[in-house]
Amino acid sequence: MASRKSSRGAGGSPSPGSKRETKHGGSKNGKKEGLSGSSFFTWFMVIALLGVWTSVAVVWFELVDYEEVLGKLGIYDADGDGDFDVEDAKVLLGLKERSVPAQPTSPDSEETIQPADKSHVESEHKNADVELEEEIQSVLHEALHSQPGEGHEDVDESINDQWQEKEEVHGETFEAPTTDDLLRELENEIPEAYETPDSDQKDADLLTDDLGAMESEPYEAPVSYEYDMDVEKTVSDPEAPEDGVHGDYNEDHEPKHEKQTETEDTAVEDLPEEVVNEPTEPDEIIEDFDIDKELSVESKHTEDVVANEPEESEMPVQAEDYSNDDLVGKSEKETEQDKTEKAKKKKKPKLLNKFDKTIKAELDAAEKLRKKGKVEEALRAFEELVNQYPQSPRARYGKAQSEDDLAEKMRSNEMLQKAINTYDEVVSLPNVPSDLIKMSLKREADRQQFLGRMRGSLVTLQKLVQLFPSDTSFKNDLGVGYLLIGDNSNAKKVYEEVLSLAPNDGFAKVHYGFILKAENKIAESIPYLKEGLESGDPGTDDGRFYFHLGDALQRMGDKEAYKWYELGYQRGHFASVWQRSLYNVKGLKAQPWWTARETGYTELVKSLEKNWKLIRDEGLAVMDKKRSLFLPEDENLREKGDWSQFTLWQQGRKNENACKSVPKTCALLERFPEATGCRRGQIKYSIMHPGTHVWPHTGPTNCRLRMHLGLVIPKEGCRIRCAQENRTWEEGKVLIFDDSFEHEVWQDAENYRLIFIVDVWHPELTAQQRRTLPAI
Repeated sequence: MASRKSSRGAGGSPSPGSKRETKHGGSKNGKKEGLSGSSFFTWFMVIALLGVWTSVAVVWFELVDYEEVLGKLGIYDADGDGDFDVEDAKVLLGLKERSVPAQPTSPDSEETIQPADKSHVESEHKNADVELEEEIQSVLHEALHSQPGEGHEDVDESINDQWQEKEEVHGETFEAPTTDDLLRELENEIPEAYETPDSDQKDADLLTDDLGAMESEPYEAPVSYEYDMDVEKTVSDPEAPEDGVHGDYNEDHEPKHEKQTETEDTAVEDLPEEVVNEPTEPDEIIEDFDIDKELSVESKHTEDVVANEPEESEMPVQAEDYSNDDLVGKSEKETEQDKTEKAKKKKKPKLLNKFDKTIKAELDAAEKLRKKGKVEEALRAFEELVNQYPQSPRARYGKAQSEDDLAEKMRSNEMLQKAINTYDEVVSLPNVPSDLIKMSLKREADRQQFLGRMRGSLVTLQKLVQLFPSDTSFKNDLGVGYLLIGDNSNAKKVYEEVLSLAPNDGFAKVHYGFILKAENKIAESIPYLKEGLESGDPGTDDGRFYFHLGDALQRMGDKEAYKWYELGYQRGHFASVWQRSLYNVKGLKAQPWWTARETGYTELVKSLEKNWKLIRDEGLAVMDKKRSLFLPEDENLREKGDWSQFTLWQQGRKNENACKSVPKTCALLERFPEATGCRRGQIKYSIMHPGTHVWPHTGPTNCRLRMHLGLVIPKEGCRIRCAQENRTWEEGKVLIFDDSFEHEVWQDAENYRLIFIVDVWHPELTAQQRRTLPAI
C-alpha cells in the first residue's frame, strides 16, 4: 500500500500544486515558460472578480448606508414618480403644486430603517427640502426681476451654483437639469410670469398711480410754498363767499375786492409729505404721479353740534335722522373686487421711446436715487443725462420730477417754476411717447394751479385737449380750468361737449350742475348734481357738491336735502349735518350760539354795547347822504327782498374810504385786533328791508364767530335761526353765533332792520394760526 501511494505520488496524477503551476505557464518538470496570449484575459477576469467581491464586502459589512443615500435622493422626487426630472424642479421652484400620491410602505424598508432612525431621516429630509425650496425661490426671484438682456449670465451661474451645491451636499450623482432647459420649461409653464418684455414694460407695471392721476380731480386752490401754513387741515381759498359757498368758482379763488399778484396770499397749507423711502426693486424705474399732492376740500371736524331746543314754537326747518337711509352712490356699492378689476383694466403707460430703452440702466439708477429721497443727487444725475442725451424725453421728465421734489423740500416757488418749464420742455422733444406727454402736461398744469397761475394752467390744459381730443378726462380738467378763472360760459360748453360724448360721466355732471345752480337754475341743477354724486366717479365725492345739492333741494322745499347733508357728514366733508363749512381748523369748539364770556372777548362786547348809539348814528348818516355805499347782497342768498351792506373791513384789510364816512366807529374798533385782524371775516353795517327772506346757508369757515349788534330793530317780525334755535335782536345788545352752522333770516316787520356785524377769530385759535391762516 505504501509503495502504491508512493508510486501515485511520483508517477500518477499531478498534484494541485503542479496543476496550478502548469496553469500559470510552468511545465510538468517545473520549468517556467513565457506568457501566453490568454494571460491578458485572465488578469481582466481577476480584476473583475476582485471588484465583485469588494462590492459584496461593502454591503456585507455595511460600509456604506445605501438606505440613507436613497432617502436623500428621494427628497428631490417631488411628484412621486420615483425619479428626479424637470417636473420635480417645477414643484421645488413653486411653479407647480406638489402632488404626491399615497403609496404603500414597503415592509423591507421598514425593517431596514428602525423607528428612531426613520424619524431622524424624515426630519432631515424635511429640513433639506425647505432649504432647497427657499434657495431656489430666491434664485428664481432674482431671475424674474433682472434687467431684460442683462444679468442672464448671472442667473445661469447662480442657478448652476445652487444645483451644484445641492449635489455636493447630498452626494448625489444624478445630472442636474441645465439652466437653458429649466428656463425653457419655466417659459412654457408660465409665459406671463417670465417674458422678455420691452425695456419699458417694467416701468408700465409700476405706473398705475400715474394713470390714476389722469382721472379728473376736483379743482384745487392756488397755493404758494412761501406762505407757511401748517395749522389748517382742509383747503382754504384766498377768497370765499361771506356767508356761504354759493357763487362761481372764481369766488372761491379770485379776490373780488383787491387784485393781487399771482403768488400773493394764495397759500393754503403744508402739503402732505410724500413718502419717498418706500422700498423698490433694484434697477427699476418707478414713477409716482405727484398729483397725490393735490389737496382736497374736505373738513374732518370731529366734534358734534351742541344744539338747543328752539325758543319759538314755529320751526321753519327741522332736521330728521336719515343716517340709515339707503342713499349711497355706486362708490359705496362697489366691492373691493370690483375696484380691483377696474384697476387691472387700466392701460399701462409706456414712458420710454426706442432711444430711452438703450439707456434704461442709467435712467433706472437716477430714478432710484429720487425714490430713495436723495433729491439733490437725483437731480444731478438727471441733469447729466440731459446734457449727455438731450433728445431723451424720459431723462428730461426725470429732471422735472426731481426739480418738483426739490421745490417741495426747499419750499421754493422759484425751483417749482423750473420744474414747470422742464415739464414743458419734455413735450417739445421728438418721439415722445404719448403717455409721457400726458403726464408731463398734466403735472405742469397742476403745478401752475398750485402757484395760482390759472391762466397759464388753462393754456396747458387746452394743449392737452388739442393733442388728445378723444380723452374726456382732459376736457373735464379744461372745464375746471375755465371755472378757476371765472369763465363759467366756456366751462359750461366744455361740460356739454363731454356729456354729449359720455352721457354718464359723473364728473361732468356734478360740475355742470354746479354751473346751472350758479345761474340760479335751481331745479335744473338738481338731477345733474344728484346723478353725478350717485355715480361715484373720481372727483365727485367732494363737499362742495353735497353742499350745493342740499342747498338746491332746500330752496325747492325738499327735505331730502338733509339726506345729502347727512351723507356728506358721514363721508367726512362736514363737521355735522348743521355745521357745513368747508374751510376748517380741526378741534375748535363747535356750538351754534355763544356768550360773551365764552368767547373771551368781553371788552369788545362791552365797548360795542356802550357805544351802540354812536355806531348807529354814523351808519344812519351814511344811509341818508351816501346810500350808494350800501351795496346789495350779491351771493344769491335771498329768496326775496332787499338786503344791503356797507363794509369797513374785509379779510383783515381796512377800507380807508369807507372809514372816512364813519371815522368814530372805525377808531373805536382799531383797539380790537381780534376783529380788525380777522382775515376770515368782515366788519360791516347790514340793512334789511321788510319782506326779505334769506335762504338757509352756512359760512365758509369755522375759524370765526359772528357778532350782531342791534342798531334799529323793529318790535316784531325780525328773527334769525342758527341750527335749531331761533333768536331776535335787541337794540344795543350783541348776539354771538357761529355762522359755520346753518342759519336763516326773516324780516317780516313794517320797517327796516339795521345791525352792525363784527367777525372775530375763534377764541381757540393760536396767535400763530391767526397770523398764518389764509384770508377768506
